[in-house]
Formats: sequence, structure tokens, C-alpha cells
Amino acid sequence: MTKRRFIAPPRDAIAPDLFDHPVFGGYRAYREWFTAPDWPAVDKLNAGMPLPDHRFVEQDDRLLDDGLHYETRIAAGRIATRAGNWHDLFNAAVWCRHPALKLAFNARQCAHIAIMGPRDRNRAQYALTQFDEAGVIVRLRDAALLLLWDRHDWRALFLDHADAWRSGDIAIAAVVGHALLEIALEPALFMVGKCLVVQGEHDDAACVDLVADAIREGSACNDPLELRPLPLAGIPGWYPGQDARFYETAECFQPVRAGRVYPVPLGGE
Repeated sequence: MTKRRFIAPPRDAIAPDLFDHPVFGGYRAYREWFTAPDWPAVDKLNAGMPLPDHRFVEQDDRLLDDGLHYETRIAAGRIATRAGNWHDLFNAAVWCRHPALKLAFNARQCAHIAIMGPRDRNRAQYALTQFDEAGVIVRLRDAALLLLWDRHDWRALFLDHADAWRSGDIAIAAVVGHALLEIALEPALFMVGKCLVVQGEHDDAACVDLVADAIREGSACNDPLELRPLPLAGIPGWYPGQDARFYETAECFQPVRAGRVYPVPLGGE
């Protein structure tokens, strides 16, 4: 069966209180971009851009006529952005919130493009794209929880150890995937993040910095299999009806594939 391409709801169909959900918690500074009656103009997006050498530019035929690869154009300081488009609006928010991480993505992609050319892609590029689109950074203090995650024992990870999520032994440091934020417009689709994990006593900002450094240095996102799937609907309080049956039957809670092995977290041994 062919998987249906996701089409985001119209702007006027989204209730403003949807953006109270924790998945959007890191983007409160940009809430007006999401909830105002009209789409923000590119100049408004640029007012939030902290990088002096980069700006959002409206994607139109004239822009695309430059013949540049999307990532190559970003390296030159121009981020192509479609008007009236949720996907690109969330991308702009991530750029403004986590610029060092987005620069790391771009630098790695451009380095691979220089080797592979603009058409072919290697596994590192697929990993970078997956994390850019659906990435979540998880901070972890209790390494024992990784064993449950490794086994995809979702009931144990989320329900039996709900207190670990409340205490911060495991927590979401940042949702950085702009496609994931777009899918969150339809909560019933059960978002699944592609995760990198940081272990140790780090705050959220330090976790993001560690991941950005690892991506830029080439020690993370070299293969899609590095990324741990995490059904965000399982996090305590992130979705209604989180009883034992939910963790056993909801389609987002998939069993681990035979032979699948996940890497140790950043900062782990």
C-alpha cells in the first residue's frame, strides 16, 4: 500500500490552543507566527533570525533560476522559504531557535554534496535529512532506561517509568525536526521522532550544543540506523488515554526489528 503524503491542515483550521502542546514548547517566542490570522511575511521571519549572514528569502521561480542546490544556497546565506507553508514556517522557527544546529546540518550536507554531486546521496545525507526533518534530542540521566528503549518496551519506558519522565531522568531537550512539528498539527497521526540521546547532567541548551558539535564534527548522523525512534504520544501527559492498552495497540508503538542495535548516547561510554 502506498503511504499517503501528509498534507497540513489550512491555517484557519488550526485552533490556537493546539500550540500549547509540549511539542511546541521550545518555540513559544514564535507563537504569533503560528496563531495570527495571516501568515507572517518573510521580513517578519528575518526579524527573528539571529544569524547576521543568513536570511529567509521567498521561494519563487526567480530564486530557483539561480540553479543552486537548496543547501548550497543556504551556505551562501539564503534560505528558500515558501509563502503560506507550514513546513517552511516551522523550518524558519527552528533556524531562529537553534541556529548552530542548522548551520551544522548545512555544513555537513554541503561537504557531502561536494563529493557526491547534487543528485546522488549517501547514507550520511539520509541520516542528516531524517534528523533535520524529524529530529528530537533526548537528555538522559538513568542509563537503565536505555535498555527498555533498546527493546522497544514502550509500556515499561513510558507507563511503568512515568516518574522518570516527570523527574527528568529522561526528558525531551529539544524538538528540532520541522516536519515533525508540521505533523503535530494532526495529533492523531502519532508523531514519531528520530532521536539522538545525550547522557549525563546536561541542561537542554548544552544537549543541543553537544549534538550540533557532533554533527559538525562528523561523529553523529552518519547513518539513519543511528537514530532511535521515539513515539512522542507515549510521553506521559503528551496524549490522552495513556493506559496499558494504548501502549500495546496504538500503531506508533512498533516492535524492535530483529538485529537492530542502537549506538551509545553522546556522552555515554
